[in-house]
Amino acid sequence: MFEEQTKEQFDQFEAVELYCPHCKMALPVRKTLLLVLPDSEIYEYRCSKCGASLGKKEEKKRTTSIIIAGE
Repeated sequence: MFEEQTKEQFDQFEAVELYCPHCKMALPVRKTLLLVLPDSEIYEYRCSKCGASLGKKEEKKRTTSIIIAGE
């Protein structure tokens, strides 16, 4: 049970700062959408100072159910 809770907590982890090898320091990043797929979306993290690509993240889309009540 504990492992499931821990996995759920880190499922939506967001980077705020990453190390930029060009600027030689950790700096804030911008998350930009690269690609939309049927079951996921791929984002790229870019350095806010020089614009270098610092990493990518794939987010699985959550499925939602819609219940329509009949008459």
